[in-house]
Amino acid sequence: MREKVILTFPFRLSSERLNEQTEGSVTLYGDHVVVTEKGKETKRILLSDIKEFVYDAGVGCASVEALTVNGYETLCRSVMIDAKAFSAAVKRMNKYLEDGYYEENWSSFDAVVCSKCHRALPPGTQTCPHCADKSGYIKRLLAIAANFKWGIAVSVVLYFVIAALGLLSPYLNRILVDDYIKAAEKPLFGQFIIVVAAILGTSFAVLLLTMLRGCVQIITANKLIVKLRAMIFNKIEELSLAGVTRRTTGELMARVTRDTQQLRQFITDDFGALIENVVTISAISVMLFSTDWKLAVLVILPAPVVLTVHRLMWKYLGKRYHRQFTLNEKADTILHDIFSGIRVVKAFGMEKSEEKRYDKATIDERAMRTSNEKMFAFISPITNFFMGAGEFFLLYYVGTKIIGGEMTLGQMQQFSAYASMIYAPLRWLAFLPRRLTASMTSVVKIFDVLDEEPDVSDAKDSREAELSGNIEIRDISFGYEDSRNVLHHVSLDIKQGEMIGIVGRSGVGKSTLINLIMRLYDTDEGDILFDGVSIKDISQESLRRQMGVVLQETMLFSGSLYQNIAYGKPGASSEEIITAAKLAGVHTFALKLPDGYNTIVGEKGYTLSGGERQRVAIARALLHDPRILILDEATSSLDTETEKNIQDALKKLTAGRTTIAIAHRLSTLRNANRLVVLDKGTVAEVGSHDELMAKKGLYFELVMAQRQMSKMQK
Repeated sequence: MREKVILTFPFRLSSERLNEQTEGSVTLYGDHVVVTEKGKETKRILLSDIKEFVYDAGVGCASVEALTVNGYETLCRSVMIDAKAFSAAVKRMNKYLEDGYYEENWSSFDAVVCSKCHRALPPGTQTCPHCADKSGYIKRLLAIAANFKWGIAVSVVLYFVIAALGLLSPYLNRILVDDYIKAAEKPLFGQFIIVVAAILGTSFAVLLLTMLRGCVQIITANKLIVKLRAMIFNKIEELSLAGVTRRTTGELMARVTRDTQQLRQFITDDFGALIENVVTISAISVMLFSTDWKLAVLVILPAPVVLTVHRLMWKYLGKRYHRQFTLNEKADTILHDIFSGIRVVKAFGMEKSEEKRYDKATIDERAMRTSNEKMFAFISPITNFFMGAGEFFLLYYVGTKIIGGEMTLGQMQQFSAYASMIYAPLRWLAFLPRRLTASMTSVVKIFDVLDEEPDVSDAKDSREAELSGNIEIRDISFGYEDSRNVLHHVSLDIKQGEMIGIVGRSGVGKSTLINLIMRLYDTDEGDILFDGVSIKDISQESLRRQMGVVLQETMLFSGSLYQNIAYGKPGASSEEIITAAKLAGVHTFALKLPDGYNTIVGEKGYTLSGGERQRVAIARALLHDPRILILDEATSSLDTETEKNIQDALKKLTAGRTTIAIAHRLSTLRNANRLVVLDKGTVAEVGSHDELMAKKGLYFELVMAQRQMSKMQK
């Protein structure tokens, strides 16, 4: 009877010999774990001998170890591309080691390599740009474009009309030469003028219709891009916090701006040109073959060879251009980081260092871009030469025909004009893969965002709920993407109107608990209930509308002081905003500002001090008038006197309102109904300040340590 496999995952490096490539797997069974390498079992350890599984990210490789009764035992090693899978596996194995099971509905290992080609996926994406269903994406893009079908239809019709008029000009020129300029008899002057006027009129019509087509295209393409940008922006807002943080700010901005701009360029320039060139080639080919098939073959003969060469090179160049786009995004991200943290850069005198870092990123991109452009500069003249080889055949063939009297000079000019007209589209089509590579890369990245399922989403039957403030936390466990849980089996009941203080050493899960209550993340195990209703059955909009939050990291938006306070309640009256500002201590410093409440606070509120920014954030939360108030180190940047004033205001406002507060200075939580002490991700102690001090446990140690620190600072 075969043993039941609980979990298995592969590795790629030998655990004994450094840097040696291998193929192996780690398999967890009911009571033991087995390591196999190259098909042979190399290690077997009983679970009863294992205290904990440990994930370690070393230099250039990741490893999984087992802490046994005899010490650490290395199970496997692999390249860093498998690091996230190792981390997820260790988290599950420890869960099984602790509880004897892990739930199958846990999220699967994060994909880090393509399941088809096994290439590393770009950071923050789940779609391989090489294996993506590009034809499917194009169909979806066309479905979105169908909203603007009339503008597209007019553009396409104009392309056909312009192409037809373009084909008419060589025919009129032939008539002009054969029937009038080289005519045996003197033609009528009026007829000559009519032909010249027809040529001029055709050219003028092409000019006007091209201008009209350009205007229609630009209007239609811009409408499509605005819609796409709105779709991407809305999708990013719908993503969970984990989904957003998986990508850098530069990557997200690139999806909304540069990638949509690339598509706009393709739609306005390349897509229309593709239609025009295909129509031109098709029409001219029909005309050439119907007139003289030998001449047509000589003209078109080089085209299939050149297009085949370009097709083969497209596959190679696509990878290089994807690398170029990735390097460009990296440079944008570095630039965003530098500008966002410019005060830190200047404070540490790191201008030169950051200049070198950005220069290196741009130099790397430049090197890849230069290499790509050099390759095209080398290929282009060669392909153009071979593509134009048909012109030499044409000159020889037509020349012999004219000398033999089988073709007129006007016919020769017509054929030459058509040959020139067909070579230009063929050359354009030869370089179409280059344009398509850039556009398809952007399409893949855009739909990678649009197709991502949020980690936190509303249930189909989620409902609006009026919260009273009762919160029940039932045996929850949670961990981020690393191998360890931050919270382990936390349970807590919070009654309506209570003020609960969350305390503990740094890294024990205080902010994580707050994030779960706000449902910025979903628990791995257990549940959180509001008034007896599961948090997953309440719509996120309804839940957060009734919460007021002041986070440790204060975020103000570029705008006026008044607008930043009103952010918590856009429709609030001036009286409500001023009242909230007074309660939070904003009114005092607002009157001293150059333009009072109309003063522009700058990006992230950089014109205000840290304490002033926090007071604005508190005013914003108070204006929101929430049923549940969450304070995450809300007074950490305030001086003692200001903090006391705000605490007095908060004491009045928390009456009848459930408040959950995290504070670095434990003295600020004296008025809390209960204090919850977290330690190693679990609830260690619960009680009032006096009860916990009398107990002389962990809370007592924290208070004594802070008092000692205060004495040393004095």
